[in-house]
Amino acid sequence: MQIFGVDIGGSGIKGAPVDLDRGDLADERFKVLTPHPATPDSVADGVKEVVDHFGWTGPVGATFPGVVTGGAMIRTAANVDKAWIDTDASLLLGDRLGGVPVTVVNDADAAGVAEMAFGAGRDRKGTVIMLTFGTGIGSAVFTDGVLVPNSELGHLELHGHDAEKRASSKVKEDHDMSWEDWAHRVRQYLAHVEMLFSPELFIIGGGVSRKAHKFLPYLEGIKAEIVPAELQNNAGIVGAAMRAANGG
Repeated sequence: MQIFGVDIGGSGIKGAPVDLDRGDLADERFKVLTPHPATPDSVADGVKEVVDHFGWTGPVGATFPGVVTGGAMIRTAANVDKAWIDTDASLLLGDRLGGVPVTVVNDADAAGVAEMAFGAGRDRKGTVIMLTFGTGIGSAVFTDGVLVPNSELGHLELHGHDAEKRASSKVKEDHDMSWEDWAHRVRQYLAHVEMLFSPELFIIGGGVSRKAHKFLPYLEGIKAEIVPAELQNNAGIVGAAMRAANGG
């Protein structure tokens, strides 16, 4: 069975048909840059471009970098235009795509759902936290495999700032930080999250998961096991498709 998944991020919008039996992309993903400003209409145009690239006409699952309630309503918009707040994203995207059903889910939650089903979180009990490092820091919290939605732990305060303003991969790029220097900030962040939630496992996702060997050795002193996401930066696409297949 195939469903289309789209991952809307602060820097890029990427998508592909997903083979839900394998938990993997059924075709090579297609990506466009996130428009700036990332208004609802401009982002919807980007999503349409990605979906139209494949000639897809069926149901679509889409991630969003913020709190999403009820499979549709946007409640926060930290890394896109504030006009998204209180937008029915399912209605907006569905209209732009010609009336197909669209399910919208928090981006990190989608990635986490995919990793728990097909990746590094398979069969893991207890508390598992997936953290996605990109334009911001997304989080997905699971207890015995059950998702606690919209946790948004990237906005925890760390040294007087939103954690994602100190430790996202965008911060690393913007300040041309070495992997070791950036990992020091990530370690401080993980220690803070660990103090609050005592997880058994951290799964590190986002684009940096492809280069985990460059920073994982520096994350010393964390009691929880730390592993890279097995689906890497495709986890959000897979998870969005999974949610759409399950009706939200």
